[in-house]
Amino acid sequence: MADQQGSAGRMLRAVLRGALVGGVGAVLTGAAVSAAATALARRVVTPEDAERPDDVEVLAIGAGTVTLRATAETVAPGRYGLWTDAGQGHARLGEVVDHDEHSGMVTRRVLGVDAGRLRAGPARWNQYFYAGTPGSALELPYQDVEVDGELGPLPAWLLPADRAEDGADDRAGRMPWAVLVHGRGATREECLRALPVLHRLGYTCLVVSYRNDPGVVTSPGRRYHLGESEWRDVEDAVVHALAEGASDVVLVGWSMGGAIALQLLDRSWTRDRIRAVVLDAPVLDWRDVLDHHARMNRVPAALGRLSQGLLGHAHGRRLAALDLPVPLARMDWVARAPELSVPLLVLHSDDDEFVPSGPSRRLARARPDLVTLVSSRHARHTKEWNVDPAVWDTAVARFLLAH
Repeated sequence: MADQQGSAGRMLRAVLRGALVGGVGAVLTGAAVSAAATALARRVVTPEDAERPDDVEVLAIGAGTVTLRATAETVAPGRYGLWTDAGQGHARLGEVVDHDEHSGMVTRRVLGVDAGRLRAGPARWNQYFYAGTPGSALELPYQDVEVDGELGPLPAWLLPADRAEDGADDRAGRMPWAVLVHGRGATREECLRALPVLHRLGYTCLVVSYRNDPGVVTSPGRRYHLGESEWRDVEDAVVHALAEGASDVVLVGWSMGGAIALQLLDRSWTRDRIRAVVLDAPVLDWRDVLDHHARMNRVPAALGRLSQGLLGHAHGRRLAALDLPVPLARMDWVARAPELSVPLLVLHSDDDEFVPSGPSRRLARARPDLVTLVSSRHARHTKEWNVDPAVWDTAVARFLLAH
């Protein structure tokens, strides 16, 4: 969700655990139940602070390796990043070369140091692997642009297409664009992993921000609406692409970015120009996600459902400080599967601990004519690319070439 499991996951789990304190886990009545449900609802829609705390301990630096305190994140398979010196430094880490469960230490390969230097001490895990801009992280040409959003200017990265590898589209007069949408509480850096394959395929890429991102315009209540309002900012990005000559647009979204993309498909006048959608670990049903976290944290089901009801209620939403209700039923795309009309590629790990893959599997079964599911194992939330970049890139390339 951004540094998704890293910060949003901890935030939601902490609130759910907090709701159990003081007797919520036993018997609550009246005002106490209402207060607990309101606290849960507010935390779901409240953005995290821009400043993120360190969450990793670097124990030692070796010859091409780094040893860390073992956590669920630091022992995970795949490639990841590490921010050091309060975000001023960054290193890219590769596979686990040693994991001593007895001592609680894990050693990983160091693939490169992008800024600063690695040293023992506190650091912060980076699930995106890359850090910085498309230029500094990937050596891809890009421009800083602004999308004219409903609430104000929205910063974005614009990467021109590599037309040398897209001659057929040039001859046909087509100019396909990809609009990339990060997840809840994430930054545009989440999208960096997808840019090389899209660039090779000849897409002009627009990596967008939306309301309540750090350093970006805020909504009146400064609350997420889980896609219910954010889709309008992505619509403005699509309009920007069309105004710049895009013949058609592919949407690429991670986690809540997937929920945003589907809301745009449902409600935007630009939906006829969307020719395909790529979703990584998408939220297809918020109720399923929130129920999952309630079960995981032993929150009574009735309390969890009450907090969900507040989000969508015309008056209850004010308790959550929302600008408008968030109708979770309307955001259930398994139930609404018959309404889909655009090809979807869904990449989702069955080991996703934050957004369970069940709705992705059910959607693929409901619409095999439109939905291509690439399921996997071992990847935590939105880390499918990290665990196997070749599989991720190949699946995206084959899907987009077919559509």
